[in-house]
Amino acid sequence: MRSEFKYWNHLPYQIGHKAEVKVHPVPEMMNFASVDALIRELKPRVPVHCIRPQVLQQVAEWFLANFPGDVLYAVKCNPEPAVLHHLSAAGIRHFDVTSLSEIKMISKFAPGGTAYFMHPVKSRDAIRKAYFDYGVRDFALDSKDELQKIIEETGSATDLNLHIRLALPKGVAAHDLSGKFGAHPDLTVELLQAADKIARQVGICFHVGSQCLHPDAYRRAIKLAAQVISKSGVEIDVLNLGGGFPAVYPGMTPPPMSRFMDAIKAGLAEDIKLPAHTKVRCEPGRALVAEAGSVVVNVELRKGDNLYINDGVYGSLFDAGILNMRYPAKLIRGNGSEHKAPYKGFKLYGPTCDTVDSMRGPYLLPEDTTEGDWIELGQLGAYCTTMRSKFNGFDEHMTVEVWDQPQMQMKDWQPRTDRRTMDKDNVTTLNLIAWEREAYETEMS
Repeated sequence: MRSEFKYWNHLPYQIGHKAEVKVHPVPEMMNFASVDALIRELKPRVPVHCIRPQVLQQVAEWFLANFPGDVLYAVKCNPEPAVLHHLSAAGIRHFDVTSLSEIKMISKFAPGGTAYFMHPVKSRDAIRKAYFDYGVRDFALDSKDELQKIIEETGSATDLNLHIRLALPKGVAAHDLSGKFGAHPDLTVELLQAADKIARQVGICFHVGSQCLHPDAYRRAIKLAAQVISKSGVEIDVLNLGGGFPAVYPGMTPPPMSRFMDAIKAGLAEDIKLPAHTKVRCEPGRALVAEAGSVVVNVELRKGDNLYINDGVYGSLFDAGILNMRYPAKLIRGNGSEHKAPYKGFKLYGPTCDTVDSMRGPYLLPEDTTEGDWIELGQLGAYCTTMRSKFNGFDEHMTVEVWDQPQMQMKDWQPRTDRRTMDKDNVTTLNLIAWEREAYETEMS
């Protein structure tokens, strides 16, 4: 099977029985043993997106083994063909999509997978093409008008699976999502009752917010869903717990992922009475892919404690600038030498002419960091490549695969045989500097 696709020839891990599902070959890309090896060989002058296939496999298999239901990958986090390829090879068969473009990606790079159109507001054209051209049967909604659109554009189809998006109270996630989508509980009751009359399956879905650090948020949402379902009198077929599962970042260490699973399982057992046939689903995005990606940037100029690099807010680092997300940083010398200087905090500026193109950090790097050095910014497998724009013409980049370990990783899924480093709480990091960096950034915040 593997010899059928040239792209798989270099994979050093065993996909196992899951590889029996045929996936579309993605464009061949260069692969390197490590980021250091990449820089030694290419000396890149454009931003380099690094994908770690073995990490995608580790995390995907952990979710598949530990979540009590179907795992849908939230494609918006990273729609890179190679990412879809590796997740599909690792066993992910369900995909949360928000557009026709993402549906097309799934049909091409994860054939055999099922796309779920979970965006609550869709154009009529998107609904019609998704249903008739791509066989999509699952649609989310949070209003009567959207329900009517779906009915009309699918020709009053009788094989629809309709999922009502329930609005949750404002929570404590790092990025609150309660304002834009979701129906009030009373409206959700009405929509469930209306959908139950026409749909093959009816479900309820919600989202606790992005980068949720509190496992009990899922249990509170399950309790609210239980109240709504009871009031509606509808026997639901699907309960979708949405996304929000967190990744680890400097200064932001979530509880072990196993605690999220424990809270969900307890909520399903104690807080809601579901029919035996009801399917439970989740939509992890960030948690699945963040650790598997990083970006290598080049220092083009230094002004005091400010470093001007060749990527920024309009490229891979939108969250670093606009949301002030912090990422672990590793320096690789332009001259190949080791760095022995003390560390200090730097602010980063991107390549465009816009002053918004800045990343406050601080990013802890050797104090003698200079022009020509490279910096690997980790935990950028999510909301990185998907955020790139062509502003000012700075859209050139390349994507490669690397096989070293990420700078930070949750202990839940890291192979025990590869724990070569110190532990702190539930995170394993690959060097002492990472924890020194976290302490520094916590102090500075």
